[in-house]
Amino acid sequence: MAPRVLVSDKLSDTAVQIFRDRGIDVTFDPALGKDKDRLMEVIGDYDGLAIRSATKVTEALLERAPNLKVVGRAGIGTDNVDKAAASRRGVIVMNTPYGNMITTAEHAIALMFAVARQIPEADASTQAGKWEKSRFMGVELTAKTLGVIGAGNIGGIVCQKAVGLGMKVVAYDPFLSDERAAKLGVRKVELDELLRTADVITLHVPLTDQTRNVLSRENLAKTKRGVRIVNCARGGLVDEAALADLIREGHVAGAGFDVFETEPATESPLFGLPGVVCTPHLGAATTEAQENVALQVAQQMSDYLLTGAVANALNMPSVTAEEAKVMGPWLKLAGHLGAFAGQLTDEPIRTIEIVYNGAPKDMNVRALNCAVIAGVMKAANPDVNMVSAPVIARERGIEISTTRQDKSGAFDGYVKLIVRTTERERSVAGTVFAGGRPRFIQIKGINIDAEIGEHMLYTTNEDVPGIIGTLGNTMAGEKVNIANFTLGRSEKGHNAIALLYLDEQPPESALAKLRATGMFGQVAPLRFEM
Repeated sequence: MAPRVLVSDKLSDTAVQIFRDRGIDVTFDPALGKDKDRLMEVIGDYDGLAIRSATKVTEALLERAPNLKVVGRAGIGTDNVDKAAASRRGVIVMNTPYGNMITTAEHAIALMFAVARQIPEADASTQAGKWEKSRFMGVELTAKTLGVIGAGNIGGIVCQKAVGLGMKVVAYDPFLSDERAAKLGVRKVELDELLRTADVITLHVPLTDQTRNVLSRENLAKTKRGVRIVNCARGGLVDEAALADLIREGHVAGAGFDVFETEPATESPLFGLPGVVCTPHLGAATTEAQENVALQVAQQMSDYLLTGAVANALNMPSVTAEEAKVMGPWLKLAGHLGAFAGQLTDEPIRTIEIVYNGAPKDMNVRALNCAVIAGVMKAANPDVNMVSAPVIARERGIEISTTRQDKSGAFDGYVKLIVRTTERERSVAGTVFAGGRPRFIQIKGINIDAEIGEHMLYTTNEDVPGIIGTLGNTMAGEKVNIANFTLGRSEKGHNAIALLYLDEQPPESALAKLRATGMFGQVAPLRFEM
């Protein structure tokens, strides 16, 4: 059955056609974005939801969407999506951060010029029949210092365009490398130096707990007298009331704002002040950008629903279609390793350690980690997936650690999982054979070579005669066929294990008979998603 996608906001006909061309069953109903009740009624039928800004993806909506796997936002901002609730429910949240980068950067540059030359006020005055040439004395941007807070995708484009305009550019961004700064032609500085030296400050960071009010009253007071402030990023990055006071006092010469702390912004302390230019969140509002983000979200959602490729996800590591092909068997192995440990662990888990040796260490380890953790968590909660599992692990205080090692041993690569509880430590390792066949190669430090099947039986025992016969006879007596039988031991006469691949789940009566023999320390049926 084809995946079903609901488009509840305005999206271009071309974008909707992408879903159809990819074999997706798509419903295009842009009126639903503003009809919360009707959206709640129909959302349960869909695997994907494509939105812009009108649709509000709340926890209540997600609770009515048991089949929902992905929410795709055509645009960069996802303030209208409860990402925490989506993660808990295993729903991927995607955006399209690249489709409107140039458009937003250009709008920031446009606001710089508009503020520097007082263009809106001069236009209004001139069209009112006045000729106030001396009133609108502006300043050049050439040779001025531009301070860029956030030199990521959009901020980086602003840096390049500003350098092209002949501006000196300084950038504050904790994640900006020296190499990237040199490539952009900017100088990395700390925030205090940027505030002290910039003639124009432009912001290009998301709104987080760390960036909220980055231009607070205190920081605005540190700025150079005559500075101009431009914000095309997010409302809440600047204390608007404090900025308004500094404009009235003459310390700040002007401001260009496209975003506001409360939107739609029907009022603001900045409205009506001289030297202030305001626009209604137009950063991404060009024909090209709107079309680009719509096409991108349709393509991304289709890729995920049809191939498992994850692009621009905000709550899960991205996996390209090419990576998905190569990593598919390793992701499956990672899930099996987690499922093995999870099904055998009854006590609260303290730590999960994952070791990548050889080939898998150079893959998308974050995605592999998610698969392992999901496998572990599914034993207690079958609804867990790669999105929700890390969230649940954090909520339970489980510490996750990852180690990458160069190739060692007989295999080109393997993954080893070590789960620690307050009572014990459990380890299991596996690899992928030719043809993409996952195998268990070590359990409890005992080397084995076990094919993985949907139904399996794991036992521990002392290395004594009669184990094989007891297992075989018991399964035969219960009419359960053994597809594969693997044994391993630490050394002669010591700890040993057996792993049976069965054609069906063994009945409780078979397990009871094995336990009654007194020959086994542990008798555990296992089930794996194939």
